[in-house]
Amino acid sequence: MSNIVEVRQLAKQYNPPDGVMAVHDISFEIHSGEIFSLLGPNGAGKTTTLSMLSCLLAQTGGDAFVDGNSISEDVLKVKQAIGVVPQEIALYPTISARENLQFWGRMYGMGGQRLEQRLDICLEIAGLADRATDKIETYSGGMKRRLNIAVGLLHEPKVLLLDEPTVGIDPQSRRRILDTIKALNEHGMTVLYTTHYMEEAEELSDRIGIIDHGELIAIGTLAELTRRVGEHDNIRLQVEFNGADAADLTAQLAMCKGVSQVVAGDSTLLLQVEDADTALADIVVFVSQAGAHIRQLEIQEPNLEGVFLHLTGRALRD
Repeated sequence: MSNIVEVRQLAKQYNPPDGVMAVHDISFEIHSGEIFSLLGPNGAGKTTTLSMLSCLLAQTGGDAFVDGNSISEDVLKVKQAIGVVPQEIALYPTISARENLQFWGRMYGMGGQRLEQRLDICLEIAGLADRATDKIETYSGGMKRRLNIAVGLLHEPKVLLLDEPTVGIDPQSRRRILDTIKALNEHGMTVLYTTHYMEEAEELSDRIGIIDHGELIAIGTLAELTRRVGEHDNIRLQVEFNGADAADLTAQLAMCKGVSQVVAGDSTLLLQVEDADTALADIVVFVSQAGAHIRQLEIQEPNLEGVFLHLTGRALRD
């Protein structure tokens, strides 16, 4: 299987030599025609990585190649090969969707009949053909994000880079965006998708790279990654602590038979256990004896959140 993106020990340090190291020598490949997701919490280095691959931010180490072109030496060719959908809305609010696309199309060097054809196609893909003449300021947040994707598709890129495109929108708009990405991929589009939503990565991805503190800590298919956790289950408790000491309760739970890890949040306890059915009784007793109250209990089979907990010792959304 051919690689359309190859990342080789890519690194970014802000204000070297003593500044923050945002990305630490990461390496990965993206196969032609696949959806590859970078999954990690906010501040993990996802946007910095995409910014370097988009040639918007210069790396301080390593290199990356898109369709065989270096982000260091072949910037124009890289930009021609990629479509970028940034996390921030990159649209002009006082003009229409069609006018926005016409502007960005000309920025790509497009014009004439080809541009007009691509405008119609991309508006249709975004589900906005019937609102094409409406000003962006009248659009909902989800509609703006869908038009953001249309902009990235205008010049028919070989690789689409999407930086958390569903943040801050309603569930219906989120569903439409995910379905659009899957449909594009079914027609051959290669996608690099960043997210901190575990369920999005699970649904969309052929392969997933888990990134944390600027380091790529695991890569694989969903099945390959969850096998790293073995047969562990996750138990998620929604808890009212009622004055109970969360740190003390966490320490006690970690000593329960079959419990391998415990992470406490403001009102949650996430436990990784060898067998939920065996460990659950002791867990409930410990929580009750500590004076806390369990409001909700959920048992999960091994998933990406469990992988993240296993690899880092903390919950994905910390």
